Amino acid sequence: MSLRITPLIDPAHGAHSRRLAWLAADADSIPVGTAFLRLFDGGQEHLAELTLHVHPAERCEGIGSRLLDAALAAARDNARSCVSAQAEAGSPGDRFMASHGFRKVLTLRYARLSLADVDPTALAGIIERPHPGYRLASWQGTVSDDLAQTFAASRRAMDDMPVEDADYGAVTWDVNRVRAAAKAVQDRGDHLHTVVTIDTTDDSIAGFTELVVPGSGRGDGQHYGTGVLPEHRGHGLGRWMKAESIRQAHARYPNLGGLLTDTADSNTHMRHISDGLGYVPTHTTLHYQLAL
Repeated sequence: MSLRITPLIDPAHGAHSRRLAWLAADADSIPVGTAFLRLFDGGQEHLAELTLHVHPAERCEGIGSRLLDAALAAARDNARSCVSAQAEAGSPGDRFMASHGFRKVLTLRYARLSLADVDPTALAGIIERPHPGYRLASWQGTVSDDLAQTFAASRRAMDDMPVEDADYGAVTWDVNRVRAAAKAVQDRGDHLHTVVTIDTTDDSIAGFTELVVPGSGRGDGQHYGTGVLPEHRGHGLGRWMKAESIRQAHARYPNLGGLLTDTADSNTHMRHISDGLGYVPTHTTLHYQLAL
């Protein structure tokens, strides 16, 4: 097949990343595949994230390999030492990554909660159960000034999150970064909802959970992360916050279909929380990395 790989200008730049893009086209200039490479900074300067697609009718023609070569060359040119990618288990992408030297480093289990099946009474029982020394708080969009510093500090709750053999670097969170993340959600028209647990002895945030809802209020919301600081674990705070997040979504968005969550296969504690709240497994995604 006669094939042309064309670099594209991609405007999808974030506060702490930028993205490169390539288009593969056949002899008739018909697009047959794309590749995107996100380059990170802020503690992840070694990392690039690859997304690659080839039209199903055009697979096994070397298109994916040509796109991959272009992306890997760009990763090296940008001093990246690691390229990551993901694919659903058993998919053509899964087989492609394995055959091109990528190493499987993480297994993610995806699950979905149907909001039509939520029992508000059962949720209320979880939320209203006392947690001495703690209280819940929440907001939509960007964190308020009075909580911004302690919220940024609470992000270290994710530092020891199980990631199996994946190398994601060390991300440092500060007030500017948490506000930039919230702004990115707002700029694309979606709604960011955050529920936190506050330590009543000093009004510091002990844990958080984030949920992003489509701007239309329809389809499915996506959990972004749930974490409790090590010194506050063992009190059921993760389940408490996630139950409140579900309650708010159920009450505020009558047309929302469900909530999606993904958890590392090795994170048995968080998977147990999701199972207990009614989330049903949907599929498994494998994360791959290639050392350059």
